[in-house]
Amino acid sequence: MTNESAFNIECTIEELRLEAREAPTVEERRRIKAELEAARAELAKYAEEELP
Repeated sequence: MTNESAFNIECTIEELRLEAREAPTVEERRRIKAELEAARAELAKYAEEELP
């Protein structure tokens, strides 16, 4: 994964956080939070791969 990919994931995380605040229903908020956790896990995986 490139730094650009990591940056894109970080942007996605921020967008999802904003969406979760604006979610009209609990179900929608849960769906967004699940996507948020998946994006965070992907970013954490990237960080582990980059460590020496």
